[in-house]
Amino acid sequence: MSRLFASVRARATLAATLVVAVALVAAGTAVLLSLRSNLLGEAGTQAERSARDVATSLAVGTRYTELNLDDDDRPVQVVDEAGTLVAASEDLERITGTGVDAVTPQPSASPSDDGDDGDDDDDSGESLEAREIGEPATVGDGTATVDGDTEDYRFVTVPVETRRGDQLTVYAGAPLSAEHGAVNTALTVMLIGFPLLLAVVAWVTWLVTRRALRPVEGIRREMAAITASEDLARRVPVPGTHDEVARLATTTNQTLAALESSVERQRRFVADASHELRSPIASLRTQLEVAAAHPELLDLDGAVEDTVRLQRLAADLLLLARLDAGERPADARVDLAALAREAAEGRTGVSVRGDAAVNVAGSRGQLGRVLANLLDNAQRHARSAVEVTVRRDGEAAVVAVTDDGEGVPAADRERIFERFVRLDAARSRDDGGAGLGLAIARDVAVRHGGTLTVHDAPAGGALFELRLPGERA
Repeated sequence: MSRLFASVRARATLAATLVVAVALVAAGTAVLLSLRSNLLGEAGTQAERSARDVATSLAVGTRYTELNLDDDDRPVQVVDEAGTLVAASEDLERITGTGVDAVTPQPSASPSDDGDDGDDDDDSGESLEAREIGEPATVGDGTATVDGDTEDYRFVTVPVETRRGDQLTVYAGAPLSAEHGAVNTALTVMLIGFPLLLAVVAWVTWLVTRRALRPVEGIRREMAAITASEDLARRVPVPGTHDEVARLATTTNQTLAALESSVERQRRFVADASHELRSPIASLRTQLEVAAAHPELLDLDGAVEDTVRLQRLAADLLLLARLDAGERPADARVDLAALAREAAEGRTGVSVRGDAAVNVAGSRGQLGRVLANLLDNAQRHARSAVEVTVRRDGEAAVVAVTDDGEGVPAADRERIFERFVRLDAARSRDDGGAGLGLAIARDVAVRHGGTLTVHDAPAGGALFELRLPGERA
């Protein structure tokens, strides 16, 4: 069992660690992607700014050779309509990712960019307004080698039209070293911090689970001791935490109490049954032994009476055993009014009145046994009359058996439904029976979802009320 609890702790620890690990991986991935996206966007913005600065200079008439392209961190290329590189950053040795691999500017084929005539023309009459600069577009990522240093860059292209009508394209890049550095640093922190955090989570979960299962281990040990000693009077410890484990301990103690009560009841039942059986068996044996020695002294009526008592007691014990075993009653339709008239038939001083038909669902045999037992008890204590009333009370069916005897004291109104209980200790077993009739009647009533109670009759005596659920439509 200790291995079981250790396994429970291990599974709980593993589950908690896996959940936290998945959450950390998901959160870390989201952080890295967000960080990389923001840094790439920043690099694109820087590249766009550089490209726009160069495009603005070209748009206002600056010559290729006069462009200021000495920013070592941001390589720049200027390409004409024919795809010829006409200007580039100083010390640019190699570049990829822009679509133009050339790093050495070539002479322009445009005549307007040669000699001084163009300047004279510009000074004499060309418009001084800047030409249109197109919308920037991201080319992508690539590499560039500037002055011997090779790095990754994000490139942006900006189209521009010069004052002389030349269509040029400016490529500018911004370094991704900050993005790579930040992402690598964050990844390193996560690779070091996440395992440490998971270790802490696993350790804390292991300790908390062990503490939570400690009362359960106490319950297990006590249950094992109870099983070994067969002492059902013992109870498991109830922790003062008021949580699920405390409720488990409370429920376990309630189960032990019910089991103890059931076992004690069975012991009393067996002892009482043995005692009740001993009397008719001993009497019958005595009569048979006398008859064997002196046939003329055989009391045949007494032998038959003892045999009948023994048969009835055996039938009662068998019915109680079936009820204790949880036997479910049949779901037949039973008319309590008709059943009451049948039970009262042939009995002196018993009258039946009530509704024409009061139907319930149940076992006709068991319900008939209840009415017979109630009538036997009422006739035994009545002075002269017993009345049976069958009626409906809302959705319930009610059978009331009233006698005009002395009634049942309030202190004994629950005790009389216990097995083998006879209030009049001086009464003989021949007159009072074995004390099982009312116990059987209540057990059958409970099995049918009803109740059996005793009250004072309005005119004196006892009133036994059987209340059962009415037949469902």
